[in-house]
Amino acid sequence: MLEHVPGWLGRSLSGFRAGVDKLAIAELGSGVPELELMSPAFPHGGRLPPRFTADGEGWSPPLVWTAPPEGTASLALLVEDADAPTPQPIAHAVVWGLAPEAGQFVEGGIAPDGDGWKGRDVGRNSFRREGWLPPDPPTGHGEHRYCFQLFALDAGTPDPGGSPGRSALVEAMRGHVLAAGLLVGTYSREEPAPVGPVGSGVRA
Repeated sequence: MLEHVPGWLGRSLSGFRAGVDKLAIAELGSGVPELELMSPAFPHGGRLPPRFTADGEGWSPPLVWTAPPEGTASLALLVEDADAPTPQPIAHAVVWGLAPEAGQFVEGGIAPDGDGWKGRDVGRNSFRREGWLPPDPPTGHGEHRYCFQLFALDAGTPDPGGSPGRSALVEAMRGHVLAAGLLVGTYSREEPAPVGPVGSGVRA
């Protein structure tokens, strides 16, 4: 996929990014309480281990979260690349129908329907496939922020339909979000080495 984009092209596109203001949580999470979303595999703002990307096995990372607020009927998870060189963030996972008491996703748990947990549904990522789309930033484009967004939904949330994409799920959640959580993992390819002052011992 994007690993085949030449470095010169990735660098020339480095100023083109979708932006965090277009994330689902920016659109739906204003004014709602915070859910704590974490991963035992990387800290918030930390680099994703390669095994969760297109450079490794391509598994989805493990996730854990705190109990949602009273009145939560279900949970939904959206994973988006805020730094994709596209008009909108690229959706890497679309999951809904999670039981409020679930509390975690195991490593590799974001899989097509029938291959993972019972009691949840997996929609289509931006490549129109169910399951986890491994991070695959263009070479030389710089650091990408992969935003794991968890939403607690009330009982009135409409069904987004069979295997929806990101837009259909966002529209179904609009006005029904009780709380939201965010976890950011980063990844990049072939970044230039840092340049330090003369005599610092840091090579260009």
